[in-house]
Amino acid sequence: MPSDAPSVEDPACQRRDALYMTLAQVPTGQVVTYGQLADLAGLGRAARWVGRTLGQLPKVSTLPWHRVVAAGGRLSLAAGTASGDEQRARLRTEGITIRNNRVDINRHGWRPMDHSG
Repeated sequence: MPSDAPSVEDPACQRRDALYMTLAQVPTGQVVTYGQLADLAGLGRAARWVGRTLGQLPKVSTLPWHRVVAAGGRLSLAAGTASGDEQRARLRTEGITIRNNRVDINRHGWRPMDHSG
């Protein structure tokens, strides 16, 4: 392997992989906040990093990026933009109600510990 190629132990790749593996587990019809996703992935208080990283996903990604919302259930992608409209459409398709640019976290928030054995 060339010396300039990232190694399997590259911390940036590990962080990104942890984020992606955690995001992939968010079930249909539920949402998670950027901060909660960072915490669940073992990334600490990295909500902004999560947002930036998800913003760089390729269009062909199958990860459920649309299930990630800002604190309090607020939709951070602006209505009227391609990504904002796509997020709203995907969430509605999954049965998630959006009111005043927010998702009801109490109703739709993912609580992975509730589903553990």
